[in-house]
Amino acid sequence: MTEAQKGHAAMLGYAAVVAGSFSLGSMVGPHIEPSVLNAVRFVLAAALLWGMALATGGVSRRVAAAPWRYFVLAGLFALYFVTMFEGLKTAEPVSMAAVFTLNPALTAVFGYLLLRQVTTARMALAIVVGGLGALWVIFRADLGALLAFEVGRGEAIYFWGCIAHALYAPLLRKLSRGEPALAFNAGIVTAGAVILCLWAGPRVLATDWAAMPPVVWVTLLYVTLLATALSFTILRYAALRLPSAKVMAYTYIVPSWVILWELALGRGVPSALVLPGVALTALSLLLLLKDEEAPA
Repeated sequence: MTEAQKGHAAMLGYAAVVAGSFSLGSMVGPHIEPSVLNAVRFVLAAALLWGMALATGGVSRRVAAAPWRYFVLAGLFALYFVTMFEGLKTAEPVSMAAVFTLNPALTAVFGYLLLRQVTTARMALAIVVGGLGALWVIFRADLGALLAFEVGRGEAIYFWGCIAHALYAPLLRKLSRGEPALAFNAGIVTAGAVILCLWAGPRVLATDWAAMPPVVWVTLLYVTLLATALSFTILRYAALRLPSAKVMAYTYIVPSWVILWELALGRGVPSALVLPGVALTALSLLLLLKDEEAPA
């Protein structure tokens, strides 16, 4: 395989890992509060990332400069994950994944406002196609619901988290001062752990962890080890081998992976009426596969 092909294979894996969070998150919704789950997840992920950073010698004195940056970024990060798990209490995983595909459009807006990044014509077309596909799934192919803009409660909650997620990416670039990547992300996750523990600490201590069903423990391990540590490693690996537009494009294939996760977990598939919307999001991926910039 060429280096570019390895990057594409890695991003297919990334989309699969992200999709698993939606399916598992919908299964744990009735058993644990989102803020409690994510507080513990951030504490474990912070310990894991600091361990990785120290093991690779990627910790320097620059990491301790201006710690307020970590709390700004962590607040957005924490808001995204809490609204994701809260939304999954009432929304279907495929529908939530479709909301996630709106992120490139939101990121393009914030990228221009904060960094004056200009979106190319092909990227703009892909964003429009992907956005139409997302709306088709979100409104469950119901034209009346679309015209009335009847958004489900779960999708509406998660959309605010997606706004935070979209703002996170360009703000991360703006606030970064060239620190080692692992240590910088460890600082962000640590700040997120502090924020969530201050907010949900009493509920974490009051939770009867011994009575939790196995799915909660499986999900906690999954989002800590795979959806945090592994996905970060995959993104870094792919970003060194693919243009940024291609990396972003794999957002659009997440709904398709969610459908496969739902089948694997025996939870059924969405109505056939929403499948054209999923197909549009996959088409967006194809539109962004053509090179528009050389890889680093």
